Amino acid sequence: MASTRELRRRIRSIRSTAQITRAMQMVAASKMRKAQQAAISVRPFVRLLYRIERKATTRAIDFTHPLLRKRAVKKRAIILVASDKGLCGALNSNLFRLAGRYDPHSTVFIAAGRRAAQFVARTRRQLIADFPYGDTPRFPEARAIAAMARDLFLKGEVDEVQIVATRFVNTLVQQAVVMEFLPVGEIKALTSAGAESDEALAADTTEFVFEPSPEALLSYLLSHVLNIYLYTVLLNAKASEQSARMVSMKNATDNAEQMIADLTLAHNKLRQLHITQELLEIQGGQSN
Repeated sequence: MASTRELRRRIRSIRSTAQITRAMQMVAASKMRKAQQAAISVRPFVRLLYRIERKATTRAIDFTHPLLRKRAVKKRAIILVASDKGLCGALNSNLFRLAGRYDPHSTVFIAAGRRAAQFVARTRRQLIADFPYGDTPRFPEARAIAAMARDLFLKGEVDEVQIVATRFVNTLVQQAVVMEFLPVGEIKALTSAGAESDEALAADTTEFVFEPSPEALLSYLLSHVLNIYLYTVLLNAKASEQSARMVSMKNATDNAEQMIADLTLAHNKLRQLHITQELLEIQGGQSN
């Protein structure tokens, strides 16, 4: 059985840890509200952009573009979006489990976030680019990643580009998902939620006039769709990270407080036992 001194030392140590986790919980909660608001507020615009892009491509029957062209997949690029720091529960582990399913011989990785780059290096996979992004993702950061993936696809170095990232659902639920990125015609996840189906778009007989031309309009639109789509992915990833960290730190704080309560009870019982023994010894000495 531990001594009272040992129990007091453990209580002090755990209380110090609880103070750290509580502080991290409060910081994550503050960042979480901002990140969640950014991820949610951009959704109506992204849905509208997706709707415009799908309607435009379904109306332009003869339109072809290299970003829309499907090819037999011999080599694939994965944009892996993870966090810069840990202490966010199973968020990164779930992402890396999905990323680990790809054949390392036919897959190259574009990492966004320090943990993503560390995973690729640790598993000896091919990392061709590493992009940082901050607590508040900015559009130029997403545009740089999208441009890298777009160049790889257009040059024929890869035949398909996918994204492995986290979709923000709510504070308690974050889903690790695989999303299509290139060719553009395959993009559905994140942007299509709440949008019309392809069948509904095809059934709409409304006529459209393209100015200056379908080719000029859609070529311009496709690049912006990729940039904004990836920006939405980064916003979702950051909202998921801060939410997972806040919940993880809250659980750690609650567990620490429960351990302190249990150790305090054990300390008091042991202290009372020592007092009782001393009283019995005093009484025994007086009787003698």
